[in-house]
Amino acid sequence: MEQWLHAHAWLGIPLYEWLYAALISCLLYLVFFQGWKIAISRLSKIAQRTSTRLDDIAIEVLQGTQQLTLLLLATLMGLHVLELPDKWAARLDHVLFITIGIQAAIWLNRGVGIWAREHLSSIDGPAPGANPVMTTVLSWILRVFIWSVALLTVLDNVGVNITAFVASLGVGGVAVALAVQNILSDLFASLSIGLDKPFEVGDFVVFGDIAGVIERVGLKTTRIRSISGEQVICGNTELLKNTIHNYKRMEERRVVFTFGINYATPPETIADIPGIVRKAVEASSNTRFDRAHFKAFGASSLDFEIVYFITSTDFNVYMDVQQSINLYLMKEFQAHGVDFAFPTMTLNLPELTRDSAENNPVRPSPSRQKSESAKH
Repeated sequence: MEQWLHAHAWLGIPLYEWLYAALISCLLYLVFFQGWKIAISRLSKIAQRTSTRLDDIAIEVLQGTQQLTLLLLATLMGLHVLELPDKWAARLDHVLFITIGIQAAIWLNRGVGIWAREHLSSIDGPAPGANPVMTTVLSWILRVFIWSVALLTVLDNVGVNITAFVASLGVGGVAVALAVQNILSDLFASLSIGLDKPFEVGDFVVFGDIAGVIERVGLKTTRIRSISGEQVICGNTELLKNTIHNYKRMEERRVVFTFGINYATPPETIADIPGIVRKAVEASSNTRFDRAHFKAFGASSLDFEIVYFITSTDFNVYMDVQQSINLYLMKEFQAHGVDFAFPTMTLNLPELTRDSAENNPVRPSPSRQKSESAKH
């Protein structure tokens, strides 16, 4: 058997040396595998005693180690004990470099995924307050960058001219960009939303004829739950073309309302009305009175203009306050004998006296005279 192993060879290397290399590869694989297990176990015990998330992320990244990677590393390192021809030795070096590069890219990709998941989970919830667009876009960009660098490094290692390759990718990228310019426009619009933050998830916005709460900001579209209940899906580019009213960021609401009273109201009572209005506004909570003035002589009323502020941004609070003010004014005006005006028109007709009727008798028209004579 020993003579047979010495007699047979492959690539000029006896078979017993190949068996020796295989044995070394098996031992190295067991060492790598056990070392990987022990490292994860030790790090897990350390992570339980610390409050930081970095060690937990490191454990999750290491758990992404591929078993095939360990096997390839052990095999390639075992083959290095053989005196291979230079051509095969160079090929093994290339394979070893590719294996390590791909595994490093897998680790980095997994790390970016864990970071994105942790950040998104921190801003998600029953009332999210942050926009997840930046996290999504950055994670996507980082992953593309990681795998692009890994691909270019591998190609450069195997002897490919990456300068010409990158130039070709640039030309192809321009063609692809022209083909998908609408999608890229929405993508950059979502990036603009993430950077500029004109609104965030949970904000109540109004633009055009749409009013609702932002539910989700995606890479291409933004989803809004309208006040009538349906979900409105709007492209990010089209959304940013509109003037957006963000009511959630409103610190206080300015309210302007008017009313008119009858022209028969005495001037002394008119002078007391601003004070009555002030008491009506200050009697309600969450309000700050600004002014109340006799503004103008209307067509059928004496017009007053009132301005006050509500310190709450809740629309229901605003309506409750306005209702209480209206009821207060109705009671006070009734007590002071003040009537609200409504559109009226007074016609002044001249009174006909007996003398004027005798001196100016109403004569029938010629057509009427003819009809009467015909009857006779």
